[in-house]
Amino acid sequence: MALTYPLVNLSTRAAVQTKKEDLSIPEAIARTLKQEGLAGLYSGLGSSLFGIAVTNGVYYAFYEETRSILLRRRPKTATSPHALTTGEGIVAGLIAGSITTLATNPIWTVQTAQSTRSVTVREPSDVEASASASASSSEKPLRRIKPSALSVARDIISESGVTGLWRGIGPALILVINPVIQYTTFERLVGVLLAWRIARRGVTQTGGAGGVGRSSLSDWDLFVLGAVSKLVATGGTYPYIVVKSRLQAATHKYESSLRAVLHILKSEGVSGLYAGLRPKLLQSVLTAAFMFVAQRRIYEAVKKFMLVAAERKRIAARA
Repeated sequence: MALTYPLVNLSTRAAVQTKKEDLSIPEAIARTLKQEGLAGLYSGLGSSLFGIAVTNGVYYAFYEETRSILLRRRPKTATSPHALTTGEGIVAGLIAGSITTLATNPIWTVQTAQSTRSVTVREPSDVEASASASASSSEKPLRRIKPSALSVARDIISESGVTGLWRGIGPALILVINPVIQYTTFERLVGVLLAWRIARRGVTQTGGAGGVGRSSLSDWDLFVLGAVSKLVATGGTYPYIVVKSRLQAATHKYESSLRAVLHILKSEGVSGLYAGLRPKLLQSVLTAAFMFVAQRRIYEAVKKFMLVAAERKRIAARA
């Protein structure tokens, strides 16, 4: 998230604006730097880092636990003991995604509002600007203030009550299908890759040192499979990402997610449903690719550490 946050910021801002500007990613970055400085690209970063940590923590906890339960319930003679079936992947994703969305929606509501308010604050009027210029020609023009996460949260609660922190929960719950698509696609790709390698090498999935199992996947395998799976998921669900962003930023009020989609189609055309798609796709794909690699390596490091700690404990007990 830290590496790709400017893309998150640009995508969110483009998604909530009804006046579309067909800027390339470099052009959008250059304009933001000119108008707001480097801080403009990173407005809302703090709440995003907190949000992504909590979101991934909750999601992985429930997804991996559900995955383990489903795998343990399968017969030992299963043809793919290391990969979930499509149905199992959907169940695991729906359980983990629904719990995560309900628990973390306030964080993302604050982050979205914090990011977009930096570009929607009132500009000084011509009269004010003229007066300021006449008072002192050497004075710098007024700069846009980046609200803190705490002040944004207070504003949302004062405007809409505590329930305002759950703005956009409807499309957010619909978007639970995004990680479902992502993880189901990932599991299917893992299964296909392992099956191809098994057929190529003529070994069993658990066959000794030369076996081909999930643990045999390289960082490059995880990077590519993670990127492809996220590309499929984000490309298919992006219109609801736009709706969720607009509701959380409070720039639009829609009666329902479906009506929001129809309204955007009517007033802005199909392009309105895909505003900010380019930076979002790039950010999502890179984030997912890095995440799958990091998650696996961190998991293996923690597992090794726990094994070493357990062995030392046994040695100490014997002594």
